[in-house]
Amino acid sequence: MLDRCRKEQWREDDIDWSRPPRALEPDDERLVVQLFTNMAGIERLAGAMFVEQARRAKDPVLRGIFETFVVDEQRHARVAERLARHYDVRRLQRYRVDVHLARFRTHFLRAIRDLDDDVANAYITGGELVLDIALLRSIDDHVRDDTCAAAMALINRDESRHIAIDYHMVEHYASDAYEAELAARPRRTTRERVRGAASLAMMIWHARPFFQAMFFAPMDAVDPEGRRMREAFRHMQRLGAKPESRSRPFGRFLSVMFDAFNHPKAGPLVGHVASRLVGLDPRYMARMDSEEEVTRAAAMSYEELCRDALEAKGRAD
Repeated sequence: MLDRCRKEQWREDDIDWSRPPRALEPDDERLVVQLFTNMAGIERLAGAMFVEQARRAKDPVLRGIFETFVVDEQRHARVAERLARHYDVRRLQRYRVDVHLARFRTHFLRAIRDLDDDVANAYITGGELVLDIALLRSIDDHVRDDTCAAAMALINRDESRHIAIDYHMVEHYASDAYEAELAARPRRTTRERVRGAASLAMMIWHARPFFQAMFFAPMDAVDPEGRRMREAFRHMQRLGAKPESRSRPFGRFLSVMFDAFNHPKAGPLVGHVASRLVGLDPRYMARMDSEEEVTRAAAMSYEELCRDALEAKGRAD
């Protein structure tokens, strides 16, 4: 994988920027330029997350993989900014990354430094699935332009590698080996535990407006039927169906919230609280699979689940 990560590097100028952009109506131009402006912010946040994962990685090969991911995300951010300029034909307004990203970024980066590795990886994996299966492909379809398509093809290739490692890390954090690794670490002080709890609370509080501004609202505009977003959350739920996913406290928390939301009696009473605590739009807390599909997912290996998610990029239409 490390060799592949290095061989599949590419440059911004591999994209032909000389082609004129497709003509857009003024409102559509505003939407598209804001989408790419926000996308640049998302990619920079992802890069900061991979910096932290590289710092924590003990295996030199895994550290090297994460370091290539940092380079990927920085390049994606620059390409997104260039796409924003490319489609900003009329200069209708000034565009800035949504303020909710800046607020979430501060608390998220603090939380992933204060909490165990599996918490950060859960958010990274979920974000990559939404980005790869839903947002990037829907933006590409909405813009319908050769320059955008060329950029998205290259970015999607990188994101497929990221998802493969995300699933590998999910499996690692659900393993007995990781539990043994945690047990061997020095016990956290009371001060460290309080700081971690406070960081988690602040991250969760800011998660919902961040997700709404950066993912849910844009997807409502470019995929109003929500097919691709539901597909992305279907694969998150399949990961959560694995018994091992509940081995860590954060995994159990997510599972309890999900079960509470979907409980036939308790759901109508506490579902809104559960969705707020998780930070998700209630539409994506609902069960996406039948009981038979959940049972099937629980029996699949993480490699099979990953392959299923990557294939979904072509099925989410």
